[in-house]
Amino acid sequence: MTNPLTEVQFEVPFDRVRAEHVEPAIDQLLEEAQSSLDSLVASEAPPTYDNTLAALEKLVEKLEFAMGVVGHLESVATYPELRAAFNEVQPRVSAFFSRIPLNEGVWKRVKDFSRTKEARKLSPTRKRFLDKTVDDFRKSGAELSPSGKARLLQINVELTTLTTKFAQNVLDATNAFDLTIGDKRGLAGLPQTAIEAARESAQRKGVSGWRFTLQAPSFLAVMTYLDDEQVREKMYREFSRRAASGRLDNSENIAKILALRKEKAQLLGFADFADLVLEDRMAKSGARAREFVQDLRKRTQAAFDRENEELEGFGRSRLQPWDIAYQAEKLRKERYDFDEEDLRPYFPYEGVLRGLFEVAHRLFRIRIKKRVDLPAWDASVNTYAIEDADGTHLGSYYADYFPRENKRDGAWMDSLITGEPTAIGFSPHLGVNCGNLTPPTGGKPALLTHREVETIFHEFGHLLHHLLSRVEVKSLAGTNVAWDWVELPSQIMENWCWEREALDLFARHYESGDPIPDELFNKMRRAKNFRSANAQMRQLGFGTLDLALHTQFVQERDGDVVAFARKILQRHSPTPLPEDYSMVTAFTHLFASPVGYGAGYYSYKWSEMLDADAFTRFAREGVFSAETGDSFRRSILERGNSAEPDELFRAFMGREPDPEALLRRLGLAA
Repeated sequence: MTNPLTEVQFEVPFDRVRAEHVEPAIDQLLEEAQSSLDSLVASEAPPTYDNTLAALEKLVEKLEFAMGVVGHLESVATYPELRAAFNEVQPRVSAFFSRIPLNEGVWKRVKDFSRTKEARKLSPTRKRFLDKTVDDFRKSGAELSPSGKARLLQINVELTTLTTKFAQNVLDATNAFDLTIGDKRGLAGLPQTAIEAARESAQRKGVSGWRFTLQAPSFLAVMTYLDDEQVREKMYREFSRRAASGRLDNSENIAKILALRKEKAQLLGFADFADLVLEDRMAKSGARAREFVQDLRKRTQAAFDRENEELEGFGRSRLQPWDIAYQAEKLRKERYDFDEEDLRPYFPYEGVLRGLFEVAHRLFRIRIKKRVDLPAWDASVNTYAIEDADGTHLGSYYADYFPRENKRDGAWMDSLITGEPTAIGFSPHLGVNCGNLTPPTGGKPALLTHREVETIFHEFGHLLHHLLSRVEVKSLAGTNVAWDWVELPSQIMENWCWEREALDLFARHYESGDPIPDELFNKMRRAKNFRSANAQMRQLGFGTLDLALHTQFVQERDGDVVAFARKILQRHSPTPLPEDYSMVTAFTHLFASPVGYGAGYYSYKWSEMLDADAFTRFAREGVFSAETGDSFRRSILERGNSAEPDELFRAFMGREPDPEALLRRLGLAA
């Protein structure tokens, strides 16, 4: 049987890919890619764009596709044999990609092409690709000594292995715990949706009672609503010390990852990992990122303190970490007469998707249609095609939004295929949206929280950045952009979850079809910035920790990385943290890939500042202004990394970003 991983296929045969296909396919593709690389180096033809830069991009296409498919399956439908096969090939693939810029012949050919007459006359996008390729080669060790190159290669392979293990430990630790409540009286305070989900979870496991897990919908419901403080404490402690002990302990993995990242940066001539990865991002340096985070923290502190004093007074006792969400929800309900659970009936999953598609249609003149011809990895996965106004197939995507035990936590977007120019336009893109939302229960449709609705819109924004891309160079297309820019297209989409004009398109009661009543909508809007300083301080804590780990932490001096992290996060916490608090051992944003959001977590707040400012144009010109939507599409969504982010922002807004926009939106401006 033909191996389903050895050719790039738009209709990815997810239903046929098995663990036993992985190693033979990757070995074959590595051999093919190496042969192409050898031919490129041995070529005596004068270097041109096509036989050098384009050839480099082309020779890894099939290998990248196969690893993307296998890595995706390991995230959403893992099993022991697949995990073992993935872990086996990861180091070999990492070594191959690391060796490309270390190859003297390849580096010479790239430099030789950069000096040609053709190189001087390249289109702006191709010129940017050339400049970035030269820069990436240098930052990947092309000019190191032989011993330096050998060490860098070793570091890259070790980072791949360690970060893969980190992510797998978090998944296993999340699944290792559950809690069953046998007496219905122990469910006091929980909304009916959470009770039904817990009952069905128990039934699937063949146990009686109500089962709760550390997966987001279950965990958040307990922490926000359950009256039983002892159960809340148990769940909180288990969640906050995932992958912190035993065979799944990630603390040593973190220390090794940080040491390797620092060694890599210094080997390449940078002071630390932050300066290495931020040089070509909007912040440019670790110092500038720290300045940004510290300034926001300073301007948030007073409101943060007021909010916490207020909650302490409301609770009439010294609050513990597992009390915060619970008491905050009670205070919000008292102050605004608003319970987010009242919104659930208006957000049935299918209705939210239809509304999202209609919002995208009105903004960007695209149409989204369901597909039934693309095989998927699970029966719950749906597929959709996105067409332009003239019927052109721009791309398709898979929607996998509900939790499973063989799927990692969180929400994300992945690209599987990036389209490219053809004789008749662009070939279509292929992507994925994943999440872990409240599943359907009790014979009812999946009824989502408003925050889950925001999550769907957020990840779809990333997807649009990929599927609407019109960049002639694949490596600069879609979401292949600076990470303090990549969140702008996703975060701006969340704004339509708060606009009445948009909500009326999809926020309909799943039984009656009625829109959200004015009274409930007004309560929701009034409560929007409730404890916004705490929400911001939490994100700033993560950003501060990230930068401290990648610019300051030295294990020989600072000791235990978990204790170091806890000390920093304590300064951003509304309550004292337990001594065994070890959130950092499950911080997948930082440690689940060789780079990831390492030294870049500040990007969420940076991009949120850009989004808050950019949305002011929609607010001024109309949230469904066709002209504004088209401008955002042409200036930002279609442009990928074809120009500097600040240039793209100016193209849309006509000016530099306003840093005050975020504070004004959160109600924190002085």
